[in-house]
Amino acid sequence: MLFVHYPKCSTCKKAKKWLEENNIEFDARDIVVDNPTASELKEWWQISDLPLKRFFNTSGMKYRQLKLKDKLPEMSEDEQFELLASDGMLVKRPIIVSDDVVLTGFKVKEWQEKLL
Repeated sequence: MLFVHYPKCSTCKKAKKWLEENNIEFDARDIVVDNPTASELKEWWQISDLPLKRFFNTSGMKYRQLKLKDKLPEMSEDEQFELLASDGMLVKRPIIVSDDVVLTGFKVKEWQEKLL
């Protein structure tokens, strides 16, 4: 299982602690040092069954600076994947990835249902 996170993020720290407390093995990947590629994001999105917007960090400064709330509806899926791949701070985190589950953000109830 892959755990994509931003080490300074308090939500990511809580998610990592939850994984460890529940004895879930994972490989950690720093989203800033090793940002997901457009093809990885597309693959994860397809597994997740989530709307593509759920992969964007809509509460982040970068999202607001780029005025993405207004721009995303006009962009193609490929353009959105390229944008996400250009900067890890645009990507919703943490992301947990396994063969058949991809979760964005940390919601304890959702993680318990899908991972335990």
